[in-house]
Amino acid sequence: MGTAPTQCPSGITANFHAKFDNRTEFSCSSFPFTLNLSKLNSHPTSKGLVNKIGSLPDIDDLFWEKVPTPILDVVENPTHLKSLSIRELKLLADEIRLELSSTMSKPQRPFKASLAAVELTVALHYVFHAPVDKILWDAGEQTYAHKILTGRRILMPTLRQKNGLSGYTSRTESEYDPFGAGHGCNSISAGLGMAVARDIKGKRERVVTVINNTTTMAGQVYEAMSNAGYLDSNLVVILNDSRHSLHPKIEEGPKTSINALSSTLSRLQSSKSFRKFREAAKDVTKRIGMGMHELAAKVDEYARGMMGPLGSTLFEELGLYYIGPVDGHKLEDLICVLQEVASLDSMGPVLIHVITEENQCSEDKQKKVTVEKQQEGLSLNDIYSFSNDDHCRTYSDCLVEALVMEAEKEKDIVVVHAGIEMDPSLKLFRERFSDRFFDVGMAEQHAVTFSAGLSCGGLKPFCIIPSSFLQRAYDQVVHDVDRQRIPVRFVITSAGLVGSDGPLQCGAFDITFMSCLPNMIVMAASDEDELIDMVATATRIDDRPVCFRYPRGALVRTDYPIHGGSALEIGTGKVLVEGKDVALLGYGAMVQNCLKAQALLSKLGINVTVADARFCKPLDIKLLRWLCSNHDILITVEEGSVGGFGSHVAQFIALDGQLDGRLKWRPIVLPDNYIEHASPKEQLALAGLTGHHIAATTLSLLGRTREALLLMC
Repeated sequence: MGTAPTQCPSGITANFHAKFDNRTEFSCSSFPFTLNLSKLNSHPTSKGLVNKIGSLPDIDDLFWEKVPTPILDVVENPTHLKSLSIRELKLLADEIRLELSSTMSKPQRPFKASLAAVELTVALHYVFHAPVDKILWDAGEQTYAHKILTGRRILMPTLRQKNGLSGYTSRTESEYDPFGAGHGCNSISAGLGMAVARDIKGKRERVVTVINNTTTMAGQVYEAMSNAGYLDSNLVVILNDSRHSLHPKIEEGPKTSINALSSTLSRLQSSKSFRKFREAAKDVTKRIGMGMHELAAKVDEYARGMMGPLGSTLFEELGLYYIGPVDGHKLEDLICVLQEVASLDSMGPVLIHVITEENQCSEDKQKKVTVEKQQEGLSLNDIYSFSNDDHCRTYSDCLVEALVMEAEKEKDIVVVHAGIEMDPSLKLFRERFSDRFFDVGMAEQHAVTFSAGLSCGGLKPFCIIPSSFLQRAYDQVVHDVDRQRIPVRFVITSAGLVGSDGPLQCGAFDITFMSCLPNMIVMAASDEDELIDMVATATRIDDRPVCFRYPRGALVRTDYPIHGGSALEIGTGKVLVEGKDVALLGYGAMVQNCLKAQALLSKLGINVTVADARFCKPLDIKLLRWLCSNHDILITVEEGSVGGFGSHVAQFIALDGQLDGRLKWRPIVLPDNYIEHASPKEQLALAGLTGHHIAATTLSLLGRTREALLLMC
């Protein structure tokens, strides 16, 4: 095959020699660019990564508006940082920030957290020796610069796409990711475990964990810090403080200041001589006795409290030596402090408080982007916030509107929200009922028991938690709510598959773990009308807990009118389409795919009944008996793991004797494996939950295997 020139954005011309082989060269008038696939395949940081990813990004994704990055182009792994000067490291940080802005802005992925952590990431890889030294992160959104520096730069356009890079750290993706993260608050616990294992095995590698403001709201962080202080293993904890707060009023207050004095004090605190003097003083006071050690400890704590910012002594009380605050955008200070900490052989756990700004961006890039976007009528704030007033209406929009309508009628309704970040839709309720809205952040356990307390106080709490985050609070759901039969109304968001967030935030298990609780009423909405009705239903239940789930994404109907909900009769489903050959019993969002399957099968002359279960617990016994007695085949469909709705149906029809005769029953559930990040449609196909898959299963049960295969082609 000959050379085929291809015109790319920004005047770039790419010449392909046949197909992607070991080396492909691209050229343009402004810069040279060579993609060496053989080097990528052979490099230890990317060993097996290309094969895992499956394919390189499309050429349109490879070539964003390319800007020269001469230093970044020669950094293939963190080892190459060691030979750079401070000036070159600063230029490298600017180039990484430009790269992130260019790569992430095209698909409009949030990347502010990674922009804020660029200098911190560069300093970490400059001082420490990963992958021998372990660097753990709590939040995936902070790690994009880390991915770029650890051999994954060329694959960044595939981030969160099918067969592409994960949006989080992944042990299977790179040896530079020692622990999977993204759900938050696990890095200190995992890092402490690695540090203790290191000590037992007599090794000497360093362990560094990076946490942020959001994860400090979770109790596990403080449990891990307390244990780290007790065990006294060498461990470096970095608090990346981007000055976030749950409550805007707090943000308006005084912020931790960074100045020449605080910078000098941080260097002093981290210095080897100061630490050795401090330890020597402790030994002397212990020998003197007569309470001198306790007195000296109090004086030391008081003095360090005066040196540090408000709240710094909390970490000292937990047993961590506090250093900070450090300017997270001054590489000299970061490197100095990290080098001093890394040089100590026996230091115990240390917390370094780093202050960063999420809107940090190189001045040249800001000027360039500002000029371009002002010509288009956009502000810089618009660019980095990705605000879009024309977004599709979602289930969350519908939920909040229904809650507002109910709250206007029922003064006892309150909303408690927990999770990494609040859905923008909830701002409507917060604005209308500010004294009846509580966002507790990543404190799911507290959210559940707090809701139970609100209910005991005579209020009607709606506890809104994403499915995968509710898993963390399951003990509280069991003992603080269900066992005591306290009427808390759980709204389970992001139920089922969640696209680019992959298995980390996939809501696969809530049907199973909520429906096994003796007192829990369990519902799932098939569309926006049922979601509104379930809000009304939950409002009227005052004698037991109730939960209902809904998926992430747009509404079924685009022209959806706002209206009040009607309470459903507990434990009743409904028939949507009546046939005679096969019964499809859908639960939640999968009812829509059952209707798609029915439309496909009707073209093949098969009369299909489609029923909407609505309730997993209690089941609609009357509906189930009718479906079993009037159909030869019953298929249950749910977007959840085995052990959920289908298992409850199987339990009933088996005990009821419905399986003793001619009836064939088959469940369609999520497969018994984690489905990696991809688009929602791709994930449904991988899970076998599309309308075509349901129709093909039906045809197979009818003995029409050839038609089933043709349907899937």
